[in-house]
Amino acid sequence: MSDPIIDPAHAIPAASALRRSRFRWRIVAFVALVVAILAVAGRYATEFGLSGDQIARVVIDGTITTDPNRLKVLERLGEDASVKAVVLAINSPGGTTAGGEELYEAIGKLRAKKPVVAYIKELGASAAYMTAIAADRIFARRLSIVASIGVLFQTYNAGKLLETIGIGSDKVASGPLKAEPALDHPMTPEVRASLQSLVDDSFSWFVDVVAERRGLTRAQVLPLADGRVMTGNQGIANRLIDEVGGEAEAIDWLAKAKGIKAGLPVVTWYPTGGADWTSLGRWIGGQARAALGLPAEPVVLDGLVSLWQAQ
Repeated sequence: MSDPIIDPAHAIPAASALRRSRFRWRIVAFVALVVAILAVAGRYATEFGLSGDQIARVVIDGTITTDPNRLKVLERLGEDASVKAVVLAINSPGGTTAGGEELYEAIGKLRAKKPVVAYIKELGASAAYMTAIAADRIFARRLSIVASIGVLFQTYNAGKLLETIGIGSDKVASGPLKAEPALDHPMTPEVRASLQSLVDDSFSWFVDVVAERRGLTRAQVLPLADGRVMTGNQGIANRLIDEVGGEAEAIDWLAKAKGIKAGLPVVTWYPTGGADWTSLGRWIGGQARAALGLPAEPVVLDGLVSLWQAQ
């Protein structure tokens, strides 16, 4: 069978059309690349304070633990002249006492350099309330859950269960309080006393910083520091919260009380991360869990915590 005969008159226009099609796709690809570069540059400029004067937003969401990345962001906020003020958006049941202390001290250093205002959304309890009091002023909704001033060390006694299923344990320790409390037997009086001392020391510091930051005496704070949670309204009545409101009211206060220029953009500096669908899903899930008083992500809290637990 002979090869088909190609008419040169038709071959030249077809080749020309193919070249035009390739050129158009190259133009489209180039435009897409430019848009992607501009988007990344815009995101970088926003996250790293290169987009002009602004108010920085720091989101404290879910369970609080120590976080070196968050510390770096707070330090950078204090050094960035384009950041005129900082708003803390809090929605958390608390977390570890060390995590709360870390945040409290870092925000205190930031507060010495520029105005910081906090607003509590659904929940700002325990270590999250410890975080809020580091700000110059605290806003909350009338029905937000706040306070829960206290410290907890929780363990379990699974001795009967282990005995039932035939599991025993043994140990060699350097002292009677090493590796205590244990899951295989009840807490002894000596162990309880040592842990109570641990809790009391942390609790005493918590009470002292509440008294200092809220302009109260220790005697005034102690009746409020039995671990109870309050509504935002009750928090205002007990001088633990300043005003009813959210972010808009917090920013308005910055303008009126601290002279921050009205209309500045509010830029989220923390948390940082890629703006992909996976991150969006984690963010939505974290918001829902935080609204229920649960960690934004699974976190193991082993030891001393300042955490309001919805049980």
